[in-house]
Parts: sequence; structure tokens; C-alpha cells
Amino acid sequence: MPGLREQLEQCLTGRVCLMGLGNVDYGDDGFGVRLAADLAAGGLPEGWQAVVAGTTPERVIGRVVANGCEHLVFLDAVEFGGAPGSTVFLSSKEVAARFPQVSTHKISLALLALWAESNGTTRSWLLGVQPESLNAGQPLTTTMQETLEALRELLRGVESPRQQIEPPAPRPMAEASVR
Repeated sequence: MPGLREQLEQCLTGRVCLMGLGNVDYGDDGFGVRLAADLAAGGLPEGWQAVVAGTTPERVIGRVVANGCEHLVFLDAVEFGGAPGSTVFLSSKEVAARFPQVSTHKISLALLALWAESNGTTRSWLLGVQPESLNAGQPLTTTMQETLEALRELLRGVESPRQQIEPPAPRPMAEASVR
């Protein structure tokens, strides 16, 4: 997935939460949940975590943000007109522009992103994948399973740039006055 690794490494620094959304009972709609569950098992970069939110992200988003999450990335199957299994990585503003209120969730992705960002310190993103089939009672399609495996390895291998912390410049000692 050329370009996606670079986007993730440039945008996601510090404490990152990957939140899996979707319904595992409807084929590819369970993509985000399955990816988050795989990632939660371990192997994420330092300072990253994965949370399974399923169809009720409103139940966990407040806790995630309150725990000092600097970046919240929604992992979800989204209809964006791409080929099945293709990905899109969008900022909260891009999510709001492309998916204003349409959602299979109780609360739209745009509203969830705004909610997460309301504290002034968290930035929201969407890592979306174009579903192939949303049929009830079906597993992930082969296409989505392959994308899940590729994204799992990509996310585990992201190297977010660490801020270079410069030591403070030495200060001259203050002159003490003796009385």
C-alpha cells in the first residue's frame, strides 16, 4: 500500500488509539472490529492501543479521549466508491465533508470525530476500507481478509516520528546575596 505508511507515520505521533467499528454479523461490515481485535492482541508501536467499539462507539469514545489519546483512528468499512478492499485515510474535516450524516452507526462518523476533538487535544482520523459484501450471516470476503492482514502488518510496523527533545540550555548560576 504505497503512500499509506508515509501518511500514517506523518500524521500519527504520540498516543494513538485505533477504534474498530462495525457489525461482525454483516460480512465486510465487521472489518474494523476484526482488525482492532487482532491489533489489541499485541505488537503495536509504543503508545498505541486498539479498542473494539463495534456498533456502539459512543460507549467508549469518552473514556478513550479522557485517557489522553492524542489521535483517534476509526477503523471501519465505508462506502467511498473505491474498488473492494481499497483504503482511504481521512482527517476529521475530510470525513465531515465526505460522510456528513450518512452512517450505518447510530451516530455518524463525522459527529464521532467532532465529539472526540471537542477536548481540543485529540485529532480524529478514518482509516476506511471499501467493502465488497454486507450480506447478513457471512464472514469477511477474501478481498477484505487480505486487506485486513496487510493493514494489520502495516499498522504494527508504523514508526511514528518521536519529537527530538533538546536538553535545556545551561543557565548561569544565580548570584546569591548574603546579608
